[in-house]
Amino acid sequence: MAITAAQVKELREATGAGMMDAKKALTETDGDMDAAVDWLRTKGLAKAAKKSGRVAAEGLVAVAVNNGKGVAIEMNSETDFVAKNADFQKLVSDIAEVALETGEDVEVVKTAHLNGKKVEDVITDAIARIGENMNLRRMHILEGDTLVHYVHNAAADGMGKIGVLVALKGDDNGIGKQIAMHIAATNPAALSEADLDPSVLEKEKQVQIDIARESGKPEQVIEKMIEGRMKKFTAEVTLLNQQFVVNPDLTVGQAAKEAGVEITGFVRMEVGEGIEKKEEDFAAEVAKTAAGN
Repeated sequence: MAITAAQVKELREATGAGMMDAKKALTETDGDMDAAVDWLRTKGLAKAAKKSGRVAAEGLVAVAVNNGKGVAIEMNSETDFVAKNADFQKLVSDIAEVALETGEDVEVVKTAHLNGKKVEDVITDAIARIGENMNLRRMHILEGDTLVHYVHNAAADGMGKIGVLVALKGDDNGIGKQIAMHIAATNPAALSEADLDPSVLEKEKQVQIDIARESGKPEQVIEKMIEGRMKKFTAEVTLLNQQFVVNPDLTVGQAAKEAGVEITGFVRMEVGEGIEKKEEDFAAEVAKTAAGN
């Protein structure tokens, strides 16, 4: 019998299986939805739906560069153990290449094709095969005359816990990797003061005002104190004004200038940033289980 797109869609939503797997299951079972679900379960392809609600806060960041364009992606898994899995690493590497070629944002990448399937379907298949929830969480594209990439704590070529891209104007003579390593270590908030989020500056300024007022100093003195403290703050959080870890006598901007390059942009991506991880209290869990809850 002919299998309709609506049937495939219904089975995918019920099981989390990939499109081709759902279609094959329906074909094998003559369109019987319940039998198709069982068929997928026996093949280990219906696990994804049950796992989709679990927190995926581990994983890998991958970076890829080609012809003046670079991409950083974050692919999450539930455990660090899976991040060391060669199958998972190959998946992350392949998706990074797709993102470099077709990427505008995560949703575009998910609908792009990888080995004849949509990336989102390839991920769903991997969830069923590997047995953990996974998520292509975010990506960032960076373009420039010269692009340098660096991975900290590399798990495999081009991927690890922290990925950095640096865009330079001018020929890199080795300074690029040093700047990338600096960014990995210091995690600057922005390239320069002009690039800082105004709300971040305003929040810090208010904090410093409150601290100064607590000291009981006159308002005219406080104004001068705040000016100095804000200058120090911006120097600490903006890449160009930070002391260069390789040579603290210079700022990063000065070091770049001495090397004959200009830093035009950067990306720093770290696994799990901003994800709330559920902390398990093992003793409480045991007590709860023992009480029959």
